[in-house]
Amino acid sequence: MVIYFSGTGNSLAIARSIAAATNEQVLPLTQAVREDLTSEKRIGLVYPSYDFNVPPAVRTLVPKLQINARAYVFIIIPCGAQAGNSSWTVRKLLQAKGIRVAYTHKIRVPDNSAIVFGRNPNDQKWKFRRFASRLQTIIDDVKAERHAYHYSWWSPLAWVMGTRRMEEWMLRTFRPAVNESKCIGCGICVKMCPMRNIAIDEKAGIGPHCTACLACLHACPQQAIEAGGKPTIKERQYCHPDIKRSDLSAK
Repeated sequence: MVIYFSGTGNSLAIARSIAAATNEQVLPLTQAVREDLTSEKRIGLVYPSYDFNVPPAVRTLVPKLQINARAYVFIIIPCGAQAGNSSWTVRKLLQAKGIRVAYTHKIRVPDNSAIVFGRNPNDQKWKFRRFASRLQTIIDDVKAERHAYHYSWWSPLAWVMGTRRMEEWMLRTFRPAVNESKCIGCGICVKMCPMRNIAIDEKAGIGPHCTACLACLHACPQQAIEAGGKPTIKERQYCHPDIKRSDLSAK
């Protein structure tokens, strides 16, 4: 089983590639926590790095997974550049449950948070070509059930970024907000939110459980969801080219 958490499709695309090569199934993390996975002999976790660490939602949900302690467990981090403490944090969370992670790696992908800084994530699609060999290495390693920790050691910079004060500041910075003058209440953002944190009452309203995945921001056809105090530009909205928006809709 390959479990993923994905806002704009990077993690889902990688999870699918690994699953197809290893004859496994894929399952969103939000659904996996409701399943008994103790019969699975191989468990993969694919999720992005946010601000040098694990996404808040992943940190909350991973301890709820039901995994056999004898399973081969691996972690893959799709990230814009640095994985930080993303795999290290989840290794410790699983270790507290008596589960040992056998393998970790990262792979660079377009950074969907680039839009917050006024950049275009679509300009980073060159990463797919450059890191295709890395993905194949990861697939080969997982198929062979190799044991290795790549990019998985504790980072002091990531620790600083993960302090409560810094994390709260980053969440405020990246937290999407609805521009009510643009919102038409179409409900697409409700379907896209993996946390089921958005409701429509004439206009969209974002609740308190945002994990800053930016799925809603990148999917809004009216560019009515914004972050970082900047207007959302249509040409900078991003979704992995091999993933449909419907694939990411919250089930």
